[in-house]
Amino acid sequence: QVQLEESGGGLVQAGDSLRLSCAASGSTFSTYTMAWFRQAPGKERAFVAAMRWGDGTTSYADSVMGRFTMSRDNAKNTAYLRMNSLKSEDTAVYYCAARLWGFADARLESYNYWGQGTQVTVSS
Repeated sequence: QVQLEESGGGLVQAGDSLRLSCAASGSTFSTYTMAWFRQAPGKERAFVAAMRWGDGTTSYADSVMGRFTMSRDNAKNTAYLRMNSLKSEDTAVYYCAARLWGFADARLESYNYWGQGTQVTVSS
């Protein structure tokens, strides 16, 4: 099993940047496919980005392509989400997720482990 904890959220202005971190513990981080999802109040949790274990291939939601970049540092057991050109529409709780030896899938149901979330608020 793996435990996940997000950090780095906060209140920013439109156009600003943030980098979220997801610290993993309890298992071998490099064997997990990692992903980011987000959930705005009253809306469904939605896919943001994912990075496959091993080869590190990435997938992004259309709404964040060109603005968000996912990365990982296996030595630090940490995944990251760099968010540039933030918009008010990006306001949400951002969740880190993981699946063991999995495809970089966009489906919420594909991921077995979740962090508690970190709030990102973008003001205009």
